[in-house]
Amino acid sequence: MILAAGLGTRLRPLTDHTPKALLPFRGKTMLEHVVDHLKSHGINEVVINVHHHAGQIEKYLLEHQNFGLSIHLSDERRQLMDTGGGIVKARKYLEGAGPFIVHNVDIFSDTDLTAMLAQHMKGKALATLAISDRKTSRQLLVNADGLLCGWRDNRTGEEIIARHRQKLHPVAFSAIHVMEPRIFSYLDRDHPFSITKAYLQLAAHHRIMTFNHSGDTWTDMADISNFSSV
Repeated sequence: MILAAGLGTRLRPLTDHTPKALLPFRGKTMLEHVVDHLKSHGINEVVINVHHHAGQIEKYLLEHQNFGLSIHLSDERRQLMDTGGGIVKARKYLEGAGPFIVHNVDIFSDTDLTAMLAQHMKGKALATLAISDRKTSRQLLVNADGLLCGWRDNRTGEEIIARHRQKLHPVAFSAIHVMEPRIFSYLDRDHPFSITKAYLQLAAHHRIMTFNHSGDTWTDMADISNFSSV
């Protein structure tokens, strides 16, 4: 699943008339970069959630013959569902075929999704989150085994501890994750919510694991500095 329904507020005024997913980055749209990444790991079926300028994304996919993929659109034009709610709304497309990958539309990366999926399945986790050792304002807290135990806001000092473990290591969430379909039984079905907050709640009693891809290429394409010359 590609999460592409956001308003792109960090990129205004560029997103006033164009969805973030269709903004250019290094010669391609953000959406095409993510599609290429997924295709390079053998993924041939994708669901994309849409809200902001959804019709432009529909037209773009039609003009590009869905990039040779089977693509489903999860329509959030009536209500934007946030990251967690958007995944739940697309449930009918995501159940029934084993674990699935969720990828933000604004993340440019060469993370080895095949290796991440293999680790996820071997670890028998409910979800596996791609993380790296980079500086960010908000960080996940993991133990030595890569188990999610908490979260910290480095700007305010606020912490959420789901599991008490010694020597928790702060890491950055890379907005790429693998989920088991059974996770839907634990998630809110009716309201918008943050998937990160849901992971922290689930981490108290379930295996929410991490996949460290430090050293890989990873760029937030929606950083306004990437568009300083536009």
